[in-house]
Amino acid sequence: MKLVAISDTHMAHEALVIPTCDVLIHAGDYSRRGRREELESFVAWLADAPARVKLFVAGNHDWSCARHPAHVRELAKRHGVVYLEDETSDVLGLRVHGSPVTPEFRAMAFNQARGDVIAETWARIPEDLDLLVTHGPPHGLGDRTFLGLRVGCEELRARVRVVPPRVHVFGHIHEGYGEYQDPELSTRFLNVASRPLLPFGVRPPVVIEL
Repeated sequence: MKLVAISDTHMAHEALVIPTCDVLIHAGDYSRRGRREELESFVAWLADAPARVKLFVAGNHDWSCARHPAHVRELAKRHGVVYLEDETSDVLGLRVHGSPVTPEFRAMAFNQARGDVIAETWARIPEDLDLLVTHGPPHGLGDRTFLGLRVGCEELRARVRVVPPRVHVFGHIHEGYGEYQDPELSTRFLNVASRPLLPFGVRPPVVIEL
């Protein structure tokens, strides 16, 4: 099965060349300012992509999903797109869980406090996942900023060590793009942020074969 993963497109999605695939994954931050019209434009584009199934989670910029949860679900359903917000779904026989949550930073969308609060969200991640899609990275894997700080979520890293998925896709930290490994796990960790830190250009989509 061929998966294609993108993230943090910030309304530059039309500049991407999406290869034909079974599942297209967007790991959040499709928008610049979280406006409703950005959501509608993005979902329409996603629906037309050359994939059997298209799925996405929101990100910390995607206020339209946080403020209008019923609208985003109705829009996704109308376009035949899978939207996941702290929930698990069967996708072409793959067990997939998706979450938009990231640790609190500048009071942005879907932020939660580190520690017990965010750990309660990660406790919903079930066992035996083929694919975990979160907007943000686990601590220590694809989470280093240009200042050298590790800003990923410690509680997410702890949870995936308890219930390791086959593949964990995320973005959020644009400069953390790449594939990573936890020495204790066989999970593939992929930061698929499509835009570099500087506000121009796009990276090619990441292809994953399962």
